Amino acid sequence: MSVPLLKIGVVLSTMAMITNWMSQTLPSLVGLNSTKLSVAPPGVPDRSTGVLPANPEESWQVYSSAQDSEGRCVCTVVAPQQTMCSRDARTKQLRQLLEKVQNMTQSIQNLDQRTQKDLQYVQRMEVQLRGLESKFKQVEESHKQNIAKQYKAIKAKMEELRPMIPVLEEYKADAKLVMQFKEEVKNLTSVLSELQEEIGAFDYEELHNRVSNLEERLRACMQKLACGKLTGISDAITIKTSGSRYGSWMTDPLAPDGDTRVWYMDGYHNNRFVREYKSMVDFMYSDNFTSHRLPHPWSGTGQVVYNGSIYFNKFQSNTIIKFDFKTATISKSGQLDYAGYNNRYHYSWGGHSDIDLMVDEGGLWAVYATNQNAGNIVISKINPLTLQVIKSYTTNHPKRSAGEAFMICGTLYVTNGYSGGTKVYYAFHTNSSTYEYIDIPLQNKYSHISMLDYNPRDRALYAWNNGHQVLYNVTLFHVIRSEEL
Repeated sequence: MSVPLLKIGVVLSTMAMITNWMSQTLPSLVGLNSTKLSVAPPGVPDRSTGVLPANPEESWQVYSSAQDSEGRCVCTVVAPQQTMCSRDARTKQLRQLLEKVQNMTQSIQNLDQRTQKDLQYVQRMEVQLRGLESKFKQVEESHKQNIAKQYKAIKAKMEELRPMIPVLEEYKADAKLVMQFKEEVKNLTSVLSELQEEIGAFDYEELHNRVSNLEERLRACMQKLACGKLTGISDAITIKTSGSRYGSWMTDPLAPDGDTRVWYMDGYHNNRFVREYKSMVDFMYSDNFTSHRLPHPWSGTGQVVYNGSIYFNKFQSNTIIKFDFKTATISKSGQLDYAGYNNRYHYSWGGHSDIDLMVDEGGLWAVYATNQNAGNIVISKINPLTLQVIKSYTTNHPKRSAGEAFMICGTLYVTNGYSGGTKVYYAFHTNSSTYEYIDIPLQNKYSHISMLDYNPRDRALYAWNNGHQVLYNVTLFHVIRSEEL
């Protein structure tokens, strides 16, 4: 009988340890001793509407966006409080608690399996003991069929086994308690899962999905803010000093991510070699480049690289050529009807700048002048594949009086000169065919600007300033209402 007693002692000790752990550790781990949880009321607005939620603690939210006084993109984001993040201390405790409960469930199951056979044995032994006790009583009442020796032996056995009866009763109660623990652990796991949802402790996959959704909405915000009215131009940032007094340089606004090649064209006529630098860093700090020979010399400094091809005005003509760098061939050419060329309607600095090609968020444009418009600027939207004119706009600004010009979001901005004190002072809006006079200073750091173009990907102005390649950051203003998101 010593082996069953040893097993029963181990079981009772194990159950006592589990009961003590459950009573002392669980409340402190989950914080139920001092934390009162509340569930958000029903009827919370849909987060996809872009309206500030009634309870901003529950989710990420973009509810308004604009630009600040300095023109920087501002998207107001309401994020969950730090205590709601899946990585905060309370959530870690909750996760640890869930793991402990799961481990405890497994331990109880293992304990239950190990004691099933012992329980069956004890139950059989209980039946035998109770039967023996009944039989002993019967024997004790009648001495007719038993001799004195047998009676004494049976009585001694009974006295030895009698203390087992209360132990067996406790064992049965403990076995029942194991079953209760299993059920309580199951219920606790369910409660903790509900608790996890109530306090917003989302799992990492759900949090990742919410962050991805936020990023998409922020990108949408940036796209809304990509276009706007020019309100400021930064001081010049000198990138490099090289070349002659006149020239052009640029990057491709449609280049794939990671492609930061720089294109460099020195001079304004009688040149047909284009330098390609692998990156802006190579352009700034090295003279390593690949040279491309164009089939014709260019005219002026109004060339653009767009989607892997260079568009330029053929020297002494009103012909536009599209040259593909990959195939090193002319993929398309076309004429700008009535456009002046060969220094007929140049910018005020001269340099065969009759036809100026430029790119903005809307695509490819050509700026020039015609006799039909009395030498005033004409703006034409160009199909980059066919080089056909999509639509033209006539302005009242003389081409020869313009220092330089560039397009941003369908608006042509014109400078008052190319040397000395310079400013952007005229704007023509193609979306409404209206113009206005403005006053935006432009730092003319090296006193002679012969090229000024906008890159919509960089949201910056590229300029050639007296043998210096410089950049200007621009400030665009546009208000996005929350219902637009």
